[in-house]
Order: sequence, then structure tokens, then C-alpha cells
Amino acid sequence: MSLQHVVVIGGSSGIGLATAKLLLKQGYTVTIAGRDGEKLAAAKASLDGDLRSVVLDAAELSGLGEAFAGVGAFGHLVLAMGSGHGAGPFATLDMADLLAGFQTKLIPHAAAAQAALPLLQPGGSITFVSAVSAQAAMPGTAGLAAVNAGIEAMVPVLAAELKPLRVNGVSPGVVDTPWWSFVPPEQRDSVFADFAGRTPVGRVGRPEDIAEVIAFLIRNGFMSGHVVTCDGGIRLGA
Repeated sequence: MSLQHVVVIGGSSGIGLATAKLLLKQGYTVTIAGRDGEKLAAAKASLDGDLRSVVLDAAELSGLGEAFAGVGAFGHLVLAMGSGHGAGPFATLDMADLLAGFQTKLIPHAAAAQAALPLLQPGGSITFVSAVSAQAAMPGTAGLAAVNAGIEAMVPVLAAELKPLRVNGVSPGVVDTPWWSFVPPEQRDSVFADFAGRTPVGRVGRPEDIAEVIAFLIRNGFMSGHVVTCDGGIRLGA
């Protein structure tokens, strides 16, 4: 059944890869998509189940329709693309870098969701992955907050507009994924320890934590229009 087929864009690493792994264990057919063919091949080799892959760069808007047509009908779309553009203190924030944040995250999320509409089946869903920077008021994240808040703002509107498709979002906190590769390895542990100390649960997140929420939103047919925050409570003490 096409409703048991999930397409995960950004599925070659981090949250997207963890989501694909969990969904495969739960019996779904999964197509992972990303722009790096070598990373997709490595991800595919690490997974078991009814798995497919497609090279797709959601920032290349002109090719999205053709890429989705090649996938065929499916039930659920997970948009797990990340971007590090737009970070830094507001007083010195480079507006070109902020624009790049919109171009590499918000626009690809919106464009991929739009391009997938003809293939998504009634009763299916779209799940956006934003970030808790949209809610947490952490100094130095105004640009990231703007990008991710834009994604979160679309969720209830699209849930109303695209029914009977369900549209939801997940807002992750600090999660140990390759997104943090810009921080030198010798500094990463101390950065994570600092965030863990400000988080009520006492640790940073794992990709599997977020994957569990995404799988729930796919599975639960009574959830639509919601952004589920999964951040260990860091927004409370950020």
C-alpha cells in the first residue's frame, strides 16, 4: 500500500537516517533522499528492510517534480533537511548568511512539500523538522529562530489548507548529529555538556529521540496542525 511508503528527505544522516531506520523496523517502505549520492549509498548499506533511495537536492527547485515522479505514489513525507546559516549574534549577523538560511532550509522545505503534493495519497501526512531555536529565545540564534519559526508557522495553515492530508512538525532541541560538525571535535563535548547542564533531562538529544516523535506523527491519524517540541526542556532554561 502506498500509505505504508514514507519518503524521508535528508535521510542519509542524523535525524533523517534515524527516522528511516525506525520506520523500516516498524514495517514501512522507506525512500531516503539527499543530495550526496555517496552518503546515500553508505546510509542504504547501513539499513535493513524495504528501502529505496533517490538523489534529490531540495534546493534545486526545478528538478523536484521530476524526482518525485520517479518515486511514484507514497503516503508520508518527512522533511529533515538542516542548515547552519543564520547563526550568530544579531549585532553582527550577516544578512547574506541569513538569506542563505532561508534559501537552504525554509524554501527547500516548502518547495519539496509543494512538489510532493500530486504523489501524496489521501490519509497521508507531511512532517516538517524545524528546531527549538524558533521558541527558546537563546542569544545568538535570532537568524536561526526566524528560519525555523517560518517553517513552524506553515504547519497549522497547511493542515487546514491541504486536508485530508495531515501536516505536523517536530521542533528538536540540541541533538548530537552531524549538524554540529562545524564545532571542532575537541570542543564539542564541552559544548554539549554546557547545553546538557541547562536541560532539565540532563543530556542533549539523540537522533533516535526525534525519530520516535516523527514516527508517532506518521502513525497517529488524529494528529494534524501540531508542532511537537522534543528538546529535553532546554527552552525552559535557555
